[in-house]
Amino acid sequence: MKPATNNRRRSVLRGLAGASVLAAAGLPPFATAASKAKVVIAGGGFAGASCALALRRFAPGIDVTLVDRQPTFVTGPFCNTVVSGVNPLSRITQTHDGLIAAGVHMIHAEIDGVDPAARSVHLADGRRIGGDRLVVAPGIDFDWHAIDGYGPDAVTRVPHAWPGGAEQLTLLREQLHGMPSDGRVVITVPDNPYRCPPGPYERASLIAWFLKQHKPKATVTLLDAKDHFSKEPLFRIGWDTRYPDHVRWHGRREGAAAVAVDVASKTVTTAGGDEFTADALNVIPPQRAGRLALDAGLTDGAGWVPVAAHDFSVPGHAGVHVIGDATHAEPMPKSGYAANMQAKICAFAIARELTGRTAAETKMINACYSLVAPDYGISVTEVYALNGDSIAAVQNAGGISALAADETTREAESEYARSWYRNIVHDSFG
Repeated sequence: MKPATNNRRRSVLRGLAGASVLAAAGLPPFATAASKAKVVIAGGGFAGASCALALRRFAPGIDVTLVDRQPTFVTGPFCNTVVSGVNPLSRITQTHDGLIAAGVHMIHAEIDGVDPAARSVHLADGRRIGGDRLVVAPGIDFDWHAIDGYGPDAVTRVPHAWPGGAEQLTLLREQLHGMPSDGRVVITVPDNPYRCPPGPYERASLIAWFLKQHKPKATVTLLDAKDHFSKEPLFRIGWDTRYPDHVRWHGRREGAAAVAVDVASKTVTTAGGDEFTADALNVIPPQRAGRLALDAGLTDGAGWVPVAAHDFSVPGHAGVHVIGDATHAEPMPKSGYAANMQAKICAFAIARELTGRTAAETKMINACYSLVAPDYGISVTEVYALNGDSIAAVQNAGGISALAADETTREAESEYARSWYRNIVHDSFG
């Protein structure tokens, strides 16, 4: 990139980090209140929480009910800082208190399923909660048949930590602390699409940061089902600069995709027939849309939910919307920021429809920060627009961190990353 472009981009990133994404999206803060209209939302992660909060802002007259099984939410963004010991778990644990304060009716209960035809959420205790619109934000589930020997019963010994809540992140962190000083960490990485494309490489980076300090002879090995990955040039520069003796990466051409796991010995067998035994093993399985979408018949043959980009409605299911990681929303990645943005587009469209207005088009943004070290940040931004009823990246509207940036710039981006996290959490959970 040219220096002027980098300067403009840094200004944009500072603006996004310090301002509400709502303003960045060009959406008005309120719409005319709808009388007695009801929206029920299943799932209280970034997508569901953002949608509930945005609906309250856009149309305070709409009755918004959000249902989620747990009172706290451990975020995927910054989860790797917990694994590596940079932050305590409490730093990335959010509640729904801000939503309640904003007027959202919050129900913490196990969800048995959703009924698209009735636009309702069915709770395990027998209650049925319906609305004029149903928004499903189910997140992802794992394809437990993809890796032989690795299933739900294996995660208490070999964590996926994606993020999987407090138990999974804590287990992986404890295994890092308990491994020998010359031990080996192995991380398996699935093929696209999956939640948080750069996440495994940030995880390897921050684990390497931990190893360099506490176990200098140890290594972290990535077994990747891909030949290229998100922010690859930036990560490789960071690894060469900070961790030349600690990070090892193997890709698909080397047959590195994981096909089997022996949980007892923490051994991974790859497609190429190689075996890697680890002291700390982190298996990130292939993924699909969460159970609520699958069981309701909303997914396609690939396991994801097709949506109409202007409002994230599901074709063939009137009044039903799906947002976040579960959707086919390419080229947008499956990320917390993308989920927040999709939720606002969905909420804005619902608010306009329920207040008698036509839907309005707008652009969407994704900004993604990664930490190579606590003082070394990298980022990528993209701007998206509607192309018919699909999503298209706006050419030359985004960008990545400069490849040749100095240490001062990398440190500044790490601060932008922390600011970005504080603001996205506030913008999503209140």
